[in-house]
Amino acid sequence: MKVKVAISNRHVHLTKEVYKKLFNKEELSVKRYLNQIGEYASVDAVTLKYNDKIIENVRIVGPFRKYNQVELLKSDLDYLGIKEYIRRSGDIKGTPGITIINDNNEVTINEGVIRQERHIHVNTNDKKGLFDREEVIVNNMFNAFIKVSDNGYFELHIDKDEAKEYNLQNDDEVEFIKK
Repeated sequence: MKVKVAISNRHVHLTKEVYKKLFNKEELSVKRYLNQIGEYASVDAVTLKYNDKIIENVRIVGPFRKYNQVELLKSDLDYLGIKEYIRRSGDIKGTPGITIINDNNEVTINEGVIRQERHIHVNTNDKKGLFDREEVIVNNMFNAFIKVSDNGYFELHIDKDEAKEYNLQNDDEVEFIKK
């Protein structure tokens, strides 16, 4: 089966409460919509701080979540000196925390820093014979997990570091098989 590639950069998902503390406003503003139904890149960005190191201009992805999650690249984690936890979105228990900054406001979260696992989004209404958490092999190069959801738009999500490693670009078409 074939699927298009979507490359993800570092970004954060925030609760409404943390967003309000950082920005002193109620709602995110949309910069551009993503393929995943209802998700978007916000116009707002934050700075991340871990010990004495910072990463600036990290985009917030909306809508608000019930948890705070910071999705970083392997190169970011290496730079910051944070142990890599490759996780599915929302699986943040036991992961490192980080300080999130906007101008003079900052919030330190106690957990939530992950490297997103490679996954293929599949819509609940069109599962294509695939099952949630099923593992597949992409281009005979790497494994990825199936992520079935109501807002799923059929595409492979990998991060910028992985795209570089596997010589992939946005909208490339790759083939995958069940493991």
